[in-house]
Amino acid sequence: MQRHNKSFALAAVQVNEIKTRMLNWAKQFSILVFLDSNGYSNTAGHYECMVAVGGANELSPDSYCDSLKGLQALHDANKDWLFGHISYDYKNELEPGLNSRHSSKSGFPLMHFFVPFTVCYMVRGQATLVIETFGDPDAVFAQILGLGVSRLPASLPKLNFKSVTDKTTYLDTVCRLRAHIKEGDCYEINYCNERYCAGVAIDPAAVFTALNELSPAPFAAYYRFRNNYLMCASPERYLSKTGDILLAQPIKGTARRGEDAEADAQMKIALQHDQKERAENVMIVDLIRNDLARSCVVGSVAVDELFGIYTFPQVHQMISTISGKLRPDCSLTDAIKHSFPMGSMTGAPKYKVMQLTEQYERSAREVYSGTVGYITPAGDFDFNVVIRSLVYNADTQYLCYQTGGAITYDSIPENEWEETRLKAWAMERLFQ
Repeated sequence: MQRHNKSFALAAVQVNEIKTRMLNWAKQFSILVFLDSNGYSNTAGHYECMVAVGGANELSPDSYCDSLKGLQALHDANKDWLFGHISYDYKNELEPGLNSRHSSKSGFPLMHFFVPFTVCYMVRGQATLVIETFGDPDAVFAQILGLGVSRLPASLPKLNFKSVTDKTTYLDTVCRLRAHIKEGDCYEINYCNERYCAGVAIDPAAVFTALNELSPAPFAAYYRFRNNYLMCASPERYLSKTGDILLAQPIKGTARRGEDAEADAQMKIALQHDQKERAENVMIVDLIRNDLARSCVVGSVAVDELFGIYTFPQVHQMISTISGKLRPDCSLTDAIKHSFPMGSMTGAPKYKVMQLTEQYERSAREVYSGTVGYITPAGDFDFNVVIRSLVYNADTQYLCYQTGGAITYDSIPENEWEETRLKAWAMERLFQ
């Protein structure tokens, strides 16, 4: 089949309206990815919004893949768009000595990428909608325009999330992890906890819309894989590729927003100079420099920004930027293979801390701590870090989210617990 491309001019005031219509149009498909950068202009991304749709009736057996080897082969064969996800537990495929002892609840496979039937996107800074489809672009645009523009659901159910790990156990585990650090097993470890509601009926698209309104983020994503849903408000990029340049932007360092402008400014300053947060950040920067060096030209890996402070609706974050030039003999999936899972969600040294998280965490991370994103026909890509996200299995009506933080020897257990609660605020606020 051949794609048909067409651009449709928009009025500037239509941009947010068209985003809403795009999501409402995409909801009908059993496989879809909706990505929204929410107007953030400092993330080095190219697209303001994208939606890619496919379905069981539109995808042939050779138009999707479930491994990095298959992903490279699929792109080599088609030179087409690819959208999908890699779950955190795909680590076991990359490191045969690792395993996941907890059962899957979300229903997402370890990995899934697909060639979409239709891709719609808006390039940042341009009031234009581009439609690339195996069908009729004019018909798709007419369908998008014909749908409603309601941005917020009338109401969401009131829910109380239960914690898989209670506070006492969480605090005790932080102490145990500090002991591992003292003994030299590792020097930083990301420790996560799941909260859940069982037997709940929700409208996932409505929940994502509400989450995206409450906590707009530069790597927001709504992802449906059959009856499994991800509603993501991520502020973090895992890895992007533009030409032969790789870019990683790990987050390590979190502070709450102040009650007024003066207090907010003081919180930013305090985060900028917090020695513990800076230590966490630089440890992961060093880890990612090493990861990128495995697939980059010698001497090309550089730290473009260290300890940058960025503001989001509920928190300030410390973000660093690392880049490198991909070696000519490395494929686009080599860059992923050598850096996944992202260091900000593991700690260091990576292999050892992934063993420890399996030992101490009480839930499989699954798509959480993984990534959702796209690959262009030219072989460029952009992937987020799946955090600040709700996951829903419509078959079992299981709704959950996870939050965590980096544990170092200087960690104060009570403070680490409070950080997980701060990161959970938006996801729980939706249902109160």
